[in-house]
Amino acid sequence: MIELDRLSKTYDDALAVDRLSFTVQTGDIFGFIGPNGAGKTTTIKILATLLDPTAGAARIDGMSVVDEPEAVRRIVGFMPDYYGVYDGISVWEFLDFFAATYGLRGAQRRKVVEDVMALTDLAPLRDKLMVSLSKGMKQRACLAKILLHDPKVLILDEPAAGLDPRARIEFRMLLKELRSMGKTVFLSSHILTELADVCNRVAILERGRLVAAGTVDEIVAGIAPVRAWRFTLAAEAPRAAELCSKFAKVRAATVEGNAVRVEVEEGCEIPALVKVLALADLPIVGLAEEKIGLEDVFMRTTKGEVA
Repeated sequence: MIELDRLSKTYDDALAVDRLSFTVQTGDIFGFIGPNGAGKTTTIKILATLLDPTAGAARIDGMSVVDEPEAVRRIVGFMPDYYGVYDGISVWEFLDFFAATYGLRGAQRRKVVEDVMALTDLAPLRDKLMVSLSKGMKQRACLAKILLHDPKVLILDEPAAGLDPRARIEFRMLLKELRSMGKTVFLSSHILTELADVCNRVAILERGRLVAAGTVDEIVAGIAPVRAWRFTLAAEAPRAAELCSKFAKVRAATVEGNAVRVEVEEGCEIPALVKVLALADLPIVGLAEEKIGLEDVFMRTTKGEVA
């Protein structure tokens, strides 16, 4: 649905985006991750047809964002990180105005506004002034605005910024509902825990360059060939660690209180290791694999460099 092919953008002599290439599939909720100055917003503005690239290409649904910007805009809903609202009008009037700008008329326009308000849970606030809404409700209103023309693709720049915990949870639920409706969602965020919960694929950017892309599991497989398991024992953790360290394909076994953290290579047979400990009269009361999350992936793939 979204394709970047060696996309680059230069400001004066500064390279903001450096030969980005990756693909977003139809129906993805795709997380775009990177520190400030990494080139996220520049890339997003190019995808939203607000900025021309210096080199390379970007296509949405097969259409060039440079050569066919009007066609791209018809299928894209874009919500920037900073947006304005008209304070002196109600939620209904705000959405009705933008529905008119999309060319919707009469009964069709009223139905579309009603449907979008129902989807975003804004119906109870239809007569509230925009200026009186909370940050979370303004966020919903702006998301509702970009849904009025039923876009295939949503491009959201820091959509959870400044939201309280409840609003963030509700926003995540709404994104999942939009995905179930067949929308493709491309979003950036600094709140990695938010992306980990909602995104099925991610791209990590640093100094304008792509450092990793794919599912979190795919990226982890590329950077962390060694996995770790935590064995919790009723007693004698040091003796358990010694036995584990001698087992095939165990890299290290470290005592952590009443537990042993065991780093293993691919192919290590954990059931056989459990059996070894059981035969040594070292009963295991807990066993869990350490999961590498999105924050771990980000820290392992980036170096903290800024442009």
